[in-house]
Amino acid sequence: MTTYGEQTKLTDLSATADAVRRAVESVIEGKPEVVRLSLTVLLAGGHLLLEDVPGVGKTMLAKTLAKSIDCSVQRIQFTPDLLPSDITGVSVYDQQRKEFEFKPGAVFAQIVIGDEINRASPKTQSALLEAMEERQVTADGSTYALPSPFMVIATQNPVEMEGTYPLPEAQRDRFMARVSVGYPSPEAELRMLESHGGFSPLDALRPAAHADDIVKLIDAVREVHVSDAVRRYAVDLTTATRVHPELRLGASPRATLHLLRAAKASAALAGRGFVLPDDIQHLAVPVLAHRLLPSAQAQLNRHTTEQFVTDILRRTSVPDPYAAQRLRGF
Repeated sequence: MTTYGEQTKLTDLSATADAVRRAVESVIEGKPEVVRLSLTVLLAGGHLLLEDVPGVGKTMLAKTLAKSIDCSVQRIQFTPDLLPSDITGVSVYDQQRKEFEFKPGAVFAQIVIGDEINRASPKTQSALLEAMEERQVTADGSTYALPSPFMVIATQNPVEMEGTYPLPEAQRDRFMARVSVGYPSPEAELRMLESHGGFSPLDALRPAAHADDIVKLIDAVREVHVSDAVRRYAVDLTTATRVHPELRLGASPRATLHLLRAAKASAALAGRGFVLPDDIQHLAVPVLAHRLLPSAQAQLNRHTTEQFVTDILRRTSVPDPYAAQRLRGF
């Protein structure tokens, strides 16, 4: 059964996460689901890819989430002439000390905002691979640890393809979730015009949590229980993507792990100490769809990877959500 200490952690998590959510929603109007999913990825220790058309607030969401937490933030504007060393850092020769000294790049921050990430060359994009997966940077034979928490929030425009480089599959797979912000409702857009008309509410935003708080919350999320049946359900979903006749690339084992971690964070945000199949279902599309590659015929038929994930969810049997929890006394 859930212990007093575990319940206290979940209560603290919900209170802190709620404060961060309110801070973000004071700037981002009418997008509660997008904000919640962003918080889920943060507490799951993952990275977030914001993909949508220009002008819907992708960069604003990234900056707001970063500012709502009292931690170090670096913003990288990805351009075709950006070099890998601009991201990871470079060794500079010190004339006085007669030795090379490593100068950390922009990736050495707790929140790294990569704006228009697909505008840099694949060589520059690859500079983030080690940092995103292993939380470290290797330069000139030396390895440097990145701060904790560490999160990359990247934006890209899926419509304007001129002067862009598609993200390699290995890099897309490192993003825990892909989120589309979408257009606001007319009411939300009216509120935005009122609140953003004279000044930006981002300027007045104050941090709602500290970096140490987020580290503790990430540790608390890892302790959320996942039953064998729910684990099997997650594996069944990702396995189905690998054998789907209209997909030429299915979800990786890393995708299964990310799906489970995100589900733990979702359960914790709901005040539960255990994961339900509903958590998996709610997160399957944002966690899995961006990792899949449709076949040529599927592309001709204009079928999207989101449609394939939704179809797999419909065809995969769902376990009894509370069977394991009744045995454990939750």
